[in-house]
Amino acid sequence: MKRLESFWVICFWLICNVSNAHKIAPVQELINRVLGDNIPVVSLTVKDIKEANYFKYKVVNDTLFIQGSDNVALCRGLYDYVKSNKLGLYSWSGNNMKLPLNLKDCGSKYVESPFMYHYYLNVVTYGYSMPYWDWNRWEKEIDWMALHGVNMPLALVANEAISARVWLKMGLTNEEINEYFVGPAHLPWMRMGNISCIDGPLPEEWHKQQIALQHKILKRMKELDMKPICPAFAGFVPQAFKRIYPNLKITETSWAGAFHNWMLSPEDDLFHTLGKMFIEEWEKEFGKNEYYIADSFNEMEIPFPPKDDVKRYSLLASYGDKVYKSIKDGNKDAVWVMQGWMFGYMRNIWDYKTLEALVSKVPDDKLLLLDLAVDYNKHFWKSQVNWEFYKGFYNKQWVYSVIPNMGGKCGLTGVLDFYANGHLEALHSLNKGKLVGFGMAPEGIENNEVIYELLSDAGWSVNEINIRDWLKNYSICRYGSHTEELEFFWDKMLQSVYGTFTDHPRYKWQFRPNVSTKGSINTNEDFYQGVEMLINVPEELKKSDLFKYDLVQWTSAYVGGKMEILLDMIEQAYLEGDIVKAKKMEQKFESCMLRMDAILGAYPITNLQEWINKARLYGKTTAESDYYERNSRRIVTIWGPPVDDYSARIWSGLIRDYYLPRWLSYFKQKKNGEKFDFNIWERQWVEKTLGLSKLNVPENLIEESISLIKETSSLKETSVLKDRKDILGSWNETDFTNENEFIELSWHISSEKLKNLKGIEFHNERGTIIVSSVTILADGKKVIEFNEQKVIKTFCLYKIENLNEISANNTLELKIKIKGKYDNKLKGYIEGLSKLK
Repeated sequence: MKRLESFWVICFWLICNVSNAHKIAPVQELINRVLGDNIPVVSLTVKDIKEANYFKYKVVNDTLFIQGSDNVALCRGLYDYVKSNKLGLYSWSGNNMKLPLNLKDCGSKYVESPFMYHYYLNVVTYGYSMPYWDWNRWEKEIDWMALHGVNMPLALVANEAISARVWLKMGLTNEEINEYFVGPAHLPWMRMGNISCIDGPLPEEWHKQQIALQHKILKRMKELDMKPICPAFAGFVPQAFKRIYPNLKITETSWAGAFHNWMLSPEDDLFHTLGKMFIEEWEKEFGKNEYYIADSFNEMEIPFPPKDDVKRYSLLASYGDKVYKSIKDGNKDAVWVMQGWMFGYMRNIWDYKTLEALVSKVPDDKLLLLDLAVDYNKHFWKSQVNWEFYKGFYNKQWVYSVIPNMGGKCGLTGVLDFYANGHLEALHSLNKGKLVGFGMAPEGIENNEVIYELLSDAGWSVNEINIRDWLKNYSICRYGSHTEELEFFWDKMLQSVYGTFTDHPRYKWQFRPNVSTKGSINTNEDFYQGVEMLINVPEELKKSDLFKYDLVQWTSAYVGGKMEILLDMIEQAYLEGDIVKAKKMEQKFESCMLRMDAILGAYPITNLQEWINKARLYGKTTAESDYYERNSRRIVTIWGPPVDDYSARIWSGLIRDYYLPRWLSYFKQKKNGEKFDFNIWERQWVEKTLGLSKLNVPENLIEESISLIKETSSLKETSVLKDRKDILGSWNETDFTNENEFIELSWHISSEKLKNLKGIEFHNERGTIIVSSVTILADGKKVIEFNEQKVIKTFCLYKIENLNEISANNTLELKIKIKGKYDNKLKGYIEGLSKLK
């Protein structure tokens, strides 16, 4: 009843042009949701000016007049007024927007975006963040999109329900379709042809729920004048189609060395039939749409002849033509959307001529390329940006975009100055071609919130943003003030985590023990000093709920880095044979990890239990809820396996029940020599375990956070630990059980370290070892292998060559087969050499 009364209050206060009233009603409702009951007088007008995506506003006699090109522009105009006047912000972790009834007259303001489209989301966000969202969560996200100016979101819910309908019509059975399908969190990779048959089958009720949900999502998006990008048929089908069509041309795909799917040849008439039917069935259910996404080569080899073979290019041109026509014949006005991750990530495959051939037969205005990963071009691959390399994308429409997150990882990373101003380079380029959009394509959201707030502002700006001035305004909007301590803090963040870009930010303790010698988050001394300064912020700032939330996140990042140092100290103690010292430090490690887990448990978006709860609510029976829980646990841990710990989260529940038990078992193994099978334990945790251990959240989160920072501040890297930075892995006697048997040891290698690797050197400090093989794998595929058996008493060098084109999106791994000789008193390590000695 209260919500209904509130609705009539806002309807009474809003002044509207009568002809505009129906059009802007969705904006009125959004304002009611995000501002609450006490709302000032707001006048809204939509006035479409050709070729302009704009808003303007002014305050006259306590009335805020906003005009915009569409409803999203109106929402963005409101949000711009709020932030420009330091009246709060709307974020995943909270909404503190409050407008006084007597509005400040700030003069008139006109903002025109340099982009017609503001793109948002990534195909895999639907796996890493959104698989179990309900309408309540989706409604909040669409409000977030509108306020942040997003008018072109991905809308992929119910893809499988429509696919199943089409395939049933073509003669497949429910059993054949269900055998192919994967669990909800893994659906994005099935859609892109990477995987099949993981955590299937989907319960029948799932499709009904997704169709009902997608109706609400698309209705709201279109009411707000967004242009949702919906799914199209990309060519991947169950192998069972061979039963109906024995002569069908189907190619088995392979991904990450362990997964597979089946690709239907576009040369087969069935490809066009299925593609057209999918669009028709989609629009029969959800109505007309304009933009449809189809991705056929995500992180995969092209199944055509090699470069410079004329047939390669003719087949690619035919492929692109047939994908487009399958969409067009379902909807003559449709635009084909394609992700461009592979253009930078696999440029050794996607050279200029290859991409040119693929898009050559598609009309220029009927293809939209998403240049997803400019931040990777600039700061990780360090390669020429795609619009320069592909000369403006052959006159096709394209969207400038970045991927600030991989796998939903929570680690702090990202060059803020680049996110603020990187798009200006594209706007000023002679090769910008048909640049029509600006985008953010995170694999996972609800983390690193400052980056997305910054990006949404950048996309509406043609001027350079001073990042320090922007952070000052951000602090006032978010916390109510910007103190000297916060200024110092942000300056140190810009010199550490928010001044550097990390491909996969994870701490060592988020990996399986003895898999990684070092984490990848830039928790340098500047970072530690910045967080330590927060201990001194004034009491007034501590009253802010959003500051409290952020302090918990920063404390967790701080303690996470210190725990990595502590793990190195424990490893060093074992190498020195000081078990007593190691045991004492292990106790501190356990205590700090549990306390970090406890403060994170105060917030839903950093609490594994909330993630599991969302999944379980989809179940109509206990068995279904258990099924969804297993799938939700899998995606954030073992993934498949074998892409273990890819989606590492700094979450309560995950720390105390998954990461910490693995390390405690490892410590026990180091002391008593009894082998612990991590693979079996991890699989059982995902597939056989339900629920989490009890959580006790501290009453005073501020005090506990400060206490944790103080308690761990004395942990610092010693000269011994710094000298270990080039160590790729180590071993001692507890790793060996029998001198007559070879064991396999493996460690992750960072992409940066692999790039500079010229050799690996075995250092055997005690005993004698025999090495039978040394292998480096990229995403499960062998890229370097040595099989010569060597006896090593002191040291041995393996020279490494031709690493320039080796890359991996999931894991780079060093594996050795080794056994001890003569006695069990063994100790040694492997060093990665950037220069040969």
